Amino acid sequence: MGIHPKIGITGLPRSGKSAVMEKVLEMLVDERTREINIRGNPSGKPIVGGMRTEPILENGERLGYKVINIITKEEGVIAHKTFDSRLRVLGYGLDLKALEEVAIPAIDYAKEECEVLVIDEIGKFSVESEDFVNCVRSALQVDKPTLLTLHKKSRHPLLQDIRRRDDGRILEVTPVNRALLPYKIHKLMRETY
Repeated sequence: MGIHPKIGITGLPRSGKSAVMEKVLEMLVDERTREINIRGNPSGKPIVGGMRTEPILENGERLGYKVINIITKEEGVIAHKTFDSRLRVLGYGLDLKALEEVAIPAIDYAKEECEVLVIDEIGKFSVESEDFVNCVRSALQVDKPTLLTLHKKSRHPLLQDIRRRDDGRILEVTPVNRALLPYKIHKLMRETY
């Protein structure tokens, strides 16, 4: 167990987990960019890396989800209502190949080369991939500030293990704390980073 926190953001669907995470990343990047402008960046490492998940919306309806490599901006659609897949979760057909081709290289790169590792989101779709689960497990062995978003209700062993970590802090987004939570998380990360 390392000294750098593994911070998990959880909450009900549409609670604003991704928005909270985005705000924390924005604050970290702004702050580090200011420091780098003053002191330089001897490591030359990107500040933030890893993967994000975004809904695919059409006329306000969620049709699917895509994963995005934070560094390269490469995308892959991992779940869609129109996918004809044997693997279906919550009415979405899954394409684990897209997840594995975009998310895994993004996480592997970030765990070696970036100052902060981001994995958004560990949830119902992504845990269907054994390779993704193993990739996340190996990333969690690396001692660096890590920001995760976690599906609130999943009982998958990976999420159970993350919730039980000594170096983990799981924070739930609620309508009451949504505006202040990014500042709290930023402070927790700054204490060691």
